[in-house]
Amino acid sequence: MACWNVIDHEELTGSAASWTSVTIPSTYDHLHLVVSARTDDSVDYAATLIQFNGDTGGNYSSTDLYTFSSFALGTGRTSGISGIGYAMLSGATTTADTFGIMDVWIPNYANTSNYKSLTCNSAAVNTDSTSGNFQSRVSAGMWSSTAAITSVKVLPNSGNLVQYSSFTLYGINGAG
Repeated sequence: MACWNVIDHEELTGSAASWTSVTIPSTYDHLHLVVSARTDDSVDYAATLIQFNGDTGGNYSSTDLYTFSSFALGTGRTSGISGIGYAMLSGATTTADTFGIMDVWIPNYANTSNYKSLTCNSAAVNTDSTSGNFQSRVSAGMWSSTAAITSVKVLPNSGNLVQYSSFTLYGINGAG
C-alpha cells in the first residue's frame, strides 16, 4: 500500500503573488499537489503556472484539453513557456467565496536521468455558480530538465492568490 506524507501545507493569511513549497527531500517516489485557490485578477478563469526549482526560463511545454459550460471541448499546445500550465483557478469576477481546484501528479520527481512530467486536473466556477457555469481542464506538461525537483511554485499569470487559498504537497512512497 502506498504511503502518503505531507511535505508542506499552507493556507494563505493574506494575498500573495505565488506559493512555493519548502525544500522537497528526494526520499519519495512521486509528488502530489492539491490546491484550492482564487486570484484577484479581474477574470472568471485565472490561468495558473507551475514552475520547478525556480526555473523561469522557456523550459516548459504543456498540452491541454478543456471544456467550458458553453461548449464541449477545446485543445491547446504550447512550448517554450515559463511554466507548465494553464491550470484554471477562479478569478475575481467569479461568484464570491468560490475557489478553483488543482490536482497535480508529478511522478519520479527525483530521477536525474529524465525530463520531468506532470498531469494536472483543474476546475473553476464562472460568475454564476447556480447555473453550472464552469471550466474544467486536463493538462499534461513537461519540464525539460533532468534535475531532481527540489521546489514547486504555483503562480497566476496575473494578479495575486487571495487569502484562504490552500496548498498541500504530498510525498508518496510505493509499497515496500
